[in-house]
Amino acid sequence: MDYINHLIRDKKLKKVVEQHPPVKLVRRKNIHLYLCGSIMSQQLSTKVAAIIHKRFLGLYGGTPSPEQIAETSFETLRSIGLSRAKAGYVLNVSRFALEQGLDYRVLGKMNDEEIIHHLTRIKGVGRWTAEMLLMFTLGREDVFAADDLGIQQAMARLYRLDSSDKKGFRGEILEISKKWSPYRTYACMHLWQWKDKFPEK
Repeated sequence: MDYINHLIRDKKLKKVVEQHPPVKLVRRKNIHLYLCGSIMSQQLSTKVAAIIHKRFLGLYGGTPSPEQIAETSFETLRSIGLSRAKAGYVLNVSRFALEQGLDYRVLGKMNDEEIIHHLTRIKGVGRWTAEMLLMFTLGREDVFAADDLGIQQAMARLYRLDSSDKKGFRGEILEISKKWSPYRTYACMHLWQWKDKFPEK
């Protein structure tokens, strides 16, 4: 695959990429639903997030439309295990989808930064959440999640970087990531896999 040949030019990243099978990006259409899911999963373990997401879908007996979510009461969303803030953010997403639009065809015509600007107008959606949507819902190939803790931990370990100086460390990882372009999303996916396999002690 083209991305592999490009990324393995980085000798340190090469050993990470070669430890795992190739990764693939997918494109999904239900933007509002995946944005809600990303908000629900923030700061939760994968297991707990999956349980809450299953309860969420169970409220509707399938894939809910923005209209259905917008009509759901705040108390109902709280009852499935969402915090007050997250319940409000999920409702914000559904209202934004109805009023401003989250159509995948429209977003597909925007560049990455335009999409991030569009999505972060929603209260509760920050840059990290928008980047996750770019990667895992829109299938964009060249996104680098510089503020993701897992990416930071993996790169600190792989490149033997001092992460105590946050500003300097961020600059270093951004500089390293430049040579991965235009396939930075794939690099992130491999770093996450590596991090999961060799967790920080």
